[in-house]
Amino acid sequence: MDVEKYLQGFFAGTKNQSLDAMKFFMDKLNHPEKELKFIHIAGTNGKGAVTEMISNILLNSGYKVGKFMSPHLIRYNERIQINNKEITNKEMEEIIIKLDPLVKEYNSKGKGNVTLFELETTMAILYFANKKCDIVVLEVGLGGLYDCTNIVYPIVSIITSIGYDHMKFLGNTLEEIAFQKAGIIKQNSKTIFMSQSESVDNVIIERCKEENNKLFLVNKEEIKNYSYTVEYQKFDYKEFKNIEINLKGISQIYNACIALEAANVLKEKYNIKEEIVRKSLKNVIHRGRFEKINSNPIVIYDGAHNEPAIKNFINSVDIYYKNNKKVYIISILKSKDYKTILKLLVKNDENIYIFTCGNDKERYTDAEILKDEAQKSGAKNLFTMELEKAIKMSLEKYKDYIIFAVGSFYVYGDVIKTIKSYT
Repeated sequence: MDVEKYLQGFFAGTKNQSLDAMKFFMDKLNHPEKELKFIHIAGTNGKGAVTEMISNILLNSGYKVGKFMSPHLIRYNERIQINNKEITNKEMEEIIIKLDPLVKEYNSKGKGNVTLFELETTMAILYFANKKCDIVVLEVGLGGLYDCTNIVYPIVSIITSIGYDHMKFLGNTLEEIAFQKAGIIKQNSKTIFMSQSESVDNVIIERCKEENNKLFLVNKEEIKNYSYTVEYQKFDYKEFKNIEINLKGISQIYNACIALEAANVLKEKYNIKEEIVRKSLKNVIHRGRFEKINSNPIVIYDGAHNEPAIKNFINSVDIYYKNNKKVYIISILKSKDYKTILKLLVKNDENIYIFTCGNDKERYTDAEILKDEAQKSGAKNLFTMELEKAIKMSLEKYKDYIIFAVGSFYVYGDVIKTIKSYT
């Protein structure tokens, strides 16, 4: 079986919000989700980083850790991992053979065909149960309340941030979006949330009261003694002093504080030592998030694709490369708010801005449309070209610039491949 071709046959978008298909699969499979312990992570931004941090802490503490993340950067297998080892094509094929008759049965009901994410989530849960994982760190795909992953009952629910993204499905106010994210909070459990504003916090607080959850609020005011070098960021948080992380940008400090809260909560039932927590945060890897993917010249990749993520990206640029000349290679999916992204990102300065159609003209906003919108900023150095040409030209012509590839996770593999072919 060609696993990738099989998966490509599924609708990759979002249909009517419902857990009907997931309930069908869990019933038919005799509820593998009930055999597992879950940490369930939602949030507009930061959930991937927190997933990596907590997984690393648990792995280094000696546990068998299932990890489910999205999107993948190069291949589907990345989404389903145990102890940082990706599921193999053969293992995926074995699960698909078992699930395919159920997919066809559900599709025949006329309730809408099974989506790719529903299939992937079911595959992951079944795989983790079959492999008898001690604990699973499960990242939400979209929202929370009706997300496929919300079929589970976690020991800890984590909400990293609330921001504007996917408004078509989640609502047009931060409070409405918060209500959707709060859908992962289940009865008699525990919840960790990065405090934002009183109105947003109240949505989470009320949900926790309704579900009899103990709430652990992470407050930015409790982060002290922040400093940074090229290699590490350092900070204190509550009783944790001089914590170091290698991930870049102030948002990663917030994510690390969430992971520290999670470690404290998990210590009640799991053997987690502070020295392991420190080591795990210092060495964690999270690809595609302000990641240096080339050294000469420096190329930074960041998948920031919504307003809060772009603000975090700009903040990181100002911290590390404020006085450098810069090239921005920008690709934005049609489903994203390109006007807001460009308004924040493109300035009337001497930097170079190159717009591309990503790696798929059907999915990405046309480069000329991006350029036309960017001209409103007054920027002078605006160009359009194919992604591969933009990367190669930048590597050759702008050796003394910092080159940023930004706006989407889905061109990561293409950018890496182009750089390798050039160097």
